[in-house]
Amino acid sequence: MSATVNLTPASTDLPIIAVVGLSDKPHRASYSVSRYMQEHGYRIVPINPRHAGELILGEHCYANLFEAAKVLAAGDHKISIVNCFRKAEDIPPIVGEAIMIDADCIWMQLGISNQAAADKATKAGLQVVMDRCIKVEHALGNFHGVL
Repeated sequence: MSATVNLTPASTDLPIIAVVGLSDKPHRASYSVSRYMQEHGYRIVPINPRHAGELILGEHCYANLFEAAKVLAAGDHKISIVNCFRKAEDIPPIVGEAIMIDADCIWMQLGISNQAAADKATKAGLQVVMDRCIKVEHALGNFHGVL
């Protein structure tokens, strides 16, 4: 069974957020945080190789950022924020992909910091947010210039 791919963002005024490590389990933080952002008009693009080709939160899940960016580009859209729900040691290759797809921001969730990866992202022109929950920051109105 093939999944329908949504090529349009939830709101054309809001950035598209790719969520690396998005779980299909509603009790996981990645799921509840992403659902909150969806409920506030953001388009969520799930990135999780274990669930590639499936739907999570009603969106087609991709194995990696490259695949997602390619499909979005066909609809003249791009990933703006790469939100990471992965361990700190997993961040460097994600930053490399974020740079290659021309994302605007790498966001490391609460408890996740990787200074070397952050420095690489900053040097490449990406905005970096570390050790902050995107849901909490949004709810507080702390948009960090990217939300």
